[in-house]
Formats: sequence, C-alpha cells, structure tokens
Amino acid sequence: MGLADRKSCRTELVPSIGLGPISSSWTQLEKSLVSVLLASLRVVVLMSLGSRPVCQLGSMVASAENGNIFLFSDWESAIRIGVLDCGEEENYETCKEYGIHFYPTVRFFRAFTKQFTTGENYKGADRELQTVRQMMVDFLQNHSQESRPPACPPLDPVSSSDVTSLFDKKTTHYTAVVVENNNSYIGREVILDLIQYENIVVKRALNFDKSFLEKLGITSVPSCYLMHPNGSHGLVNSLKPLRSVFSSYLKSLPGVRKKLLSPLELPAKANKEESTEIKPWKEFDKSKLYMADLESGLHYLFRVELATHKMLEGAELKTFKDFVTISAKLFPGRQPVVKLLETLQEWLVSLPLDKIPYDAILDLVNNKMRISGIFLTKRMEWVGCQGSRPELRGYTCSLWKLFHTLTVQAALRPTALINTGLEDNPRIVLEVMRRYIHHFFGCKACAQHFEEMAKESMDSVQTLDKAVLWLWEKHNVVNNRLAGDLTEDPKFPKVQWPTPDLCPACHEEIKGLHSWNEAQVLQFMKHHYNSENILYKYTESQTDSSDTELKDAREEKDKSLLEKPGGNREDVVLNQEQIRDSESKLFNKLIGNHGPVKDSSKSAFESANHQESRQSVIFLGIGFSNIDMSLCVVLYVASSLFLMIMYFFFRMRSKRWKVKYYRSSV
Repeated sequence: MGLADRKSCRTELVPSIGLGPISSSWTQLEKSLVSVLLASLRVVVLMSLGSRPVCQLGSMVASAENGNIFLFSDWESAIRIGVLDCGEEENYETCKEYGIHFYPTVRFFRAFTKQFTTGENYKGADRELQTVRQMMVDFLQNHSQESRPPACPPLDPVSSSDVTSLFDKKTTHYTAVVVENNNSYIGREVILDLIQYENIVVKRALNFDKSFLEKLGITSVPSCYLMHPNGSHGLVNSLKPLRSVFSSYLKSLPGVRKKLLSPLELPAKANKEESTEIKPWKEFDKSKLYMADLESGLHYLFRVELATHKMLEGAELKTFKDFVTISAKLFPGRQPVVKLLETLQEWLVSLPLDKIPYDAILDLVNNKMRISGIFLTKRMEWVGCQGSRPELRGYTCSLWKLFHTLTVQAALRPTALINTGLEDNPRIVLEVMRRYIHHFFGCKACAQHFEEMAKESMDSVQTLDKAVLWLWEKHNVVNNRLAGDLTEDPKFPKVQWPTPDLCPACHEEIKGLHSWNEAQVLQFMKHHYNSENILYKYTESQTDSSDTELKDAREEKDKSLLEKPGGNREDVVLNQEQIRDSESKLFNKLIGNHGPVKDSSKSAFESANHQESRQSVIFLGIGFSNIDMSLCVVLYVASSLFLMIMYFFFRMRSKRWKVKYYRSSV
C-alpha cells in the first residue's frame, strides 16, 4: 500500500473492493492528491489489501463487508483513509515504489508532507479494528502543533482549572467535557466525531483530581459533563459510557448541526470512469486443472509479488533461482511459457552475480528483448480459482495448485532435475516452496503458519511420493483452520479435499471414524495434477503479443507527434532513437553497469568490455536471433578454413625443412 505517484498525481489509489464511505473519499485523486500529499491539510492513512490474497484481516474484513470500516466519515477533515489494491495492475508500480511486502499493510502519512516519503508502518499489537483506530488517534495526537491538521482540535487533556473557569459563562456554543482515565480513548474519539459539527466544543479531562470530580458529581469514568450556552451546566446522566452513545447525544442537542464544508473539504465524488463491471462467471469442471489458473498465478508471482523486492540478493536470490529452476524443469505448461522459464533459468545461471535488480528480471519476463516464442499472460484469468468476490481466492488458490503440480511432476518425472544440483533431494519442491513463502509471500500470518507446519514434520519426507502427500495433508490442515473464517469464500467453503464425489476411494471408515486411504489419495493427486488432466480453456492466445503491443505503442506515439502543432518527422526519428536507447538499457542491468564511465581515457576500453559483455549475454539466450546464428556459422566455416590453410602451410614448410636438412647432412 502506498500513495499515488506524487510527480504525476495519477489515480493510483482506487478502492476497488467496495468499502462504502471510504470509497467515496478516494475515488478521484486527480483533484485531491495535490492537497493530500504535497501540502496536506489532513493526516493520510492508507491500507494495502492484496486482493488476491485476502489474508488474516480479522475484523477489518467484517467492517469492510458492512461498508462501515472504522466509521470515520466524521473524521475526514483531520484524517483520510484510502485503500489500495496491490492486486490491480494499475497499482503495481505504486506498491513497488512504496516497498509493500506484506498484506494487509497500514501506512501513516503526516499532514503537510512536502517531500517524497513511504510513510510510517503501523506497528500495533494486532490488526483488530479497535487497535488500529486507537493507533490512528495516537498518530494524530503526536503531530507537532505546527504540523497538526487545522481541522483537528487539540487532543491533549485540559486541566481541572480550565474546566471550572468555564462555569457560569455564557457562550454561543455548548462545551462538553469527557472525563476519563489516562488509558481511555473515548474522549479523543468523541472529539474527532464532533469536529464537523458547529455550536459545540468537546474537550477531555483526566480523573486525577479527586476534589474536581466531587465538585462535578462524577462517581465513575468515563462521564460526560455538559455546559450550555446560557451558562448552566451539569452531569449528563443515564448515558452508557460508550463513545457511540456520547457522540450521538451531543449531535442531537438543539442547534448542533453539521458545518458547511469548504470545497477542499468536500468528499470526492465517485469516479464515473471507475469500472464497476463484474466479470462474468466462468463455468468450470472441478475435476480438472485449468492452465489459466497456473499461468495467472505465475503472472502475479513474477509481476506483482516479486515486484516488492527492488533488489534480489542473498537468500532471496537463491530462493528465486531455485524456484525458477524447478519451474523450468517441472512446469507442465505451454511451450511459450516453458521457454520463458527456461530462458530465465539459463540467464540466472549465466550471471554469477551476488545481487540482481528486479527490473532486469521484469524486462525478461515482459520479453523486452523480443525473443521469438516466449510469452506469459499479463492478465489474471481465474477459472477454478475464481471467487464469488474479487478479493477472495484467486492467487492463493493458484499458488497451492502450482506447488501441488510441481510436487506431482517431480514424482512422475524423477529425472527431470538431473544436472541442476537439486536432483538428490526428495523434499526440494517443498523446501523451495517453504523458502518462497518465507521471503516473498504477501500474507505474513500465512507465512508464519506454513513455517510452523514445515518445522513440525517436513524433515520426515524421504521420497518424492511422500512430498506429494505431505503437501496435500498440510493443505487440508490449512483448510480446517480457515473453515468459517472471515476470509472464507461462502461459495467455496473450506473442506477436506478431495471430497467424496471427486475420489470415493480416498475415503474410508474405520470403527465408525473417517480415515484417508493415502495410497488412493496419492493415485488421485498424480491423476489430478498430471498434464493430461489440464484444460486450456480461457487461456490467453499463445501469439506473442509483445511485438504487437510495442508496435502499436510506437505507431500511436509517432502519430501523436506528427499530429502535434509543429510536429515533424525529425521528432519521430528522435523518438524512435530514444525507444532503441531504452531497450538497450536491459543489457546494462544484466552486466551490472549502473552508471556512465567517468574517466574519458578509459572510455574506449570500457566500451569494448561493455560490448563484449553484451555479446556474451546475447549468446547465453538473450536475443540470439537467426541472423546471429548465420553469422556464427559463417565465422565457424571461415575459422575452419583458416586453420586448415595454416595446417597445410606449416606441414609443407616442415617437409621442406626436413629435405633441406637431409641434403646438407649428406
């Protein structure tokens, strides 16, 4: 989660999961982002929900579903809340720029922020609604006097003398004092609830002064003491000591009404261009595995989840390399996808670097080098993993399916990993999954639970078949734990899988108790995740769309340049040169050249080395075209002819020397 690009003020933060009142305040950022980010009059709180995995949100999910998350509509003058879905393609760059690694992430941005900042992470003990709300109150209160939002009144307690000085004074407004103990948040929350109302001022006082409490007739806290405009005052009786009760009572007083907000303070209207179209439901066969789910999962993994790590090094780089290796060798996908994985694997092996920038990986995944025959869809098309709502199932479902597929393929093809350095470990797929979830998976709570299961029994796996069964068993453990959870899709309840209708032989009853026939389960798993059980319906066309997209983009840009007043073909040529320059940047990433050569005396030497490195990278699979192959053949033939000529030359010379030496000796 993060703010939109502050340089361009694009609509990056669009609440796409339907959060009621919150959505209305963040649907048009073009108009409000300048004031919010560059010179904000409010504190900004943003929540990142990786919609494709919804993970352990607790009561946040329940509140979001009810459309009343935090009930903060009255606080908007001082604090704004936005929700960013990192699962939406238009938000990928924003989430990457702000370093969002886990979901949900809550970030706080101070008012009057003029420089770029990634905000302050929420560090509460839990993610329960009350805890997060109280952290937001603390964040507001800790603002310095200079940077406090103008609409936010002081939240610090007033002294007893300040309260008594107001007695018997006629004013034009009510004054309410919430008396509470030092750990209570009710007073501050009531103050914020009433900031948009006129003819009333709310303050808070602490219960330290016993004589003060006796004077007000307060016997328990929290209590509300009210001073009327005519000078009369007294304790408000028969009120339950709850924030909602205090706020409702004060809002209902005669003459207390909402202020007329200035245009800057008005909530943004709903964005008419925002797509509310619901994707049509796809009918699917639950006994089949859909390639669209697997490829969509790879797309999310490479372009979204991995993007939160700007540089891969150390254990993260080792994990990624191993994941790509087992995927390249075991993934039963279409040829363009497999070729992409193989190219990525060869490239990672060929570069003995301690760290690799993510952008270099992304350029290869996006086929910026325009290698013929490689392709990975750029859209998420869930079929067997589709949920009844956009934020349910999706990526988490596909990740389970992906690793189930890899464990089964490893068992069906035990020689596939030979010569990779991973072939002698029957747990290799499980261990790579464990490390991947630990380093990259967005749901931190899910990663912790998986790590606990792995520590408990993963070391006991000694065969490839046992690896298949271990992952199946632990998946059912997770299903059992999440059954009835707020994150569960009501249309797809968490059940023990495979169900009897899919595999009757997998289920047995021993002495009246259910039991699994693991031999039948293993047979079922090897059938279900076999390449022969995969359906390719709903998959994107295998045609490499990269060239078409690039061509269309170039033509559109060239056309726009020519159509501009004063536009000419020189601009188009210059634009094309810039495109070619941008395409060549990938090589700089691959060989670690991150800056220009400073010493001009060495520039020619450095340039030659750069070119040589570039050619070596091409030879290792990046952009090795038919022309390159033809040149290699020509050079090979020419070299062979040259060597043959040199051989015969020295051969004849040797014979002449022997004849001359023999005659001279005679």
